[in-house]
Formats: sequence, C-alpha cells, structure tokens
Amino acid sequence: MVYFSAPTCNVCHALKPKLVEAMESNFDQMKIVSVDVSETPEISSHYTVFAIPTVLVFLDGREFLRKSRHMSVAEVVDAVKRPYEIMTS
Repeated sequence: MVYFSAPTCNVCHALKPKLVEAMESNFDQMKIVSVDVSETPEISSHYTVFAIPTVLVFLDGREFLRKSRHMSVAEVVDAVKRPYEIMTS
C-alpha cells in the first residue's frame, strides 16, 4: 500500500494512523509506504496522483485499488480483504 500525503493536509494526518493500524492488523504481509508529495512530486506524478490523501494498493505487482480524498478505513479494508486472502492462502 502506498499512502500519498503532504504536511499541510489535516485529513491525511487524521486518516493515516487509523488506516495503517487497520491494514497492519488485517494484512500482516502487506508492506506500507508513505509518500510526501511535497518532497517527491515525481513519484506522485509517476502514479498519476494529483489529490491527497490517495491510497494505492498493489496486489501481485499490479494496482488493485485507488482511493482518493473521501474514503473510510473500513471501505479500504473491505475492498482488499477477499483478494488478499485468496493470494495469501
């Protein structure tokens, strides 16, 4: 999972700890990476991320899920749960 945010984004800072905790507790093999778009704009442009917060989830090396701005922790977890379980079982 790649979490795109910026220091000036209050929503990013409120959402990130909850989302990271939920992803770590539900998907123990998933790696979580944070990208600060103000420090590394070339990474966000490479992934065509122009809004924050944005979450990209990759499964088997391919982008599986993209959520931007308005998302809930449960929504992200629910979207990833079944495919993740199939891949890791």
